[in-house]
Amino acid sequence: MNAALTGKTALVTGGTSGIGLAVVRRFVEEGAHVVVTGRRRAQLDAVAAELGDAVTTVQADASDPAQVNALFEAVAGRGTGLHAVHVNAGGGEFKPLAEVSAQDIDTAFATNVRGTILTVQGALPFLGEGAAIVVTGSTAGSGTEKDFGLYGASKAAVATLTRTWAAELAPRGIRINTVVPGPTETPGLTGLAPGNEAGLLAAIAAGLPFGRVLRPEEVAATVLFLVSDQSSGMTGGEVFVDGGSTIA
Repeated sequence: MNAALTGKTALVTGGTSGIGLAVVRRFVEEGAHVVVTGRRRAQLDAVAAELGDAVTTVQADASDPAQVNALFEAVAGRGTGLHAVHVNAGGGEFKPLAEVSAQDIDTAFATNVRGTILTVQGALPFLGEGAAIVVTGSTAGSGTEKDFGLYGASKAAVATLTRTWAAELAPRGIRINTVVPGPTETPGLTGLAPGNEAGLLAAIAAGLPFGRVLRPEEVAATVLFLVSDQSSGMTGGEVFVDGGSTIA
């Protein structure tokens, strides 16, 4: 059976660790050439060393218009267009309302909202009929977890944008969906408790129906599904890969 992405070109932003890196690896396994972005050159070099000619790495901050333009100049240089895009670059601070600063607001929305808009805008000229985009959302976008209000608001905005864009892009035959991971064992999660990573994961797992956090590869499998022909009837949706965390 042919691999799902044989001969296709994909873009993964924020693809040097965690879910993004798992997606890059899965796309390569499925036959794609993957353009990978990240903010840190050393991490990009590690991805290139691991995956070789199957990837093109571009150092870029998704919230910086000039760097996003440079990214798509590199995409244009390949001359292959884009068949799949995973908009995964993002992040945020987690603080109670009383401690949120104006800079925190600007940073959260620049990283998660402006970065997503600029990336999808930049990709549009390279996408043809049958192409698919997946945006990484968060259960915080519809949750009530304390200290996650600002981050959740930015991710809720991303989900709204995705639904709107689905209607705009449908006449071009382009699909876009949001994947919504639950607690996943990534550097972004374990970094919340330096020196007590195992304790943090165990505490989170204790409150989940499966009794464990997710693996990045589980989310990557869903991203692959959403960019493949297997999901050809899906657009504008939010697909939860959360280990049941929203029902816990």
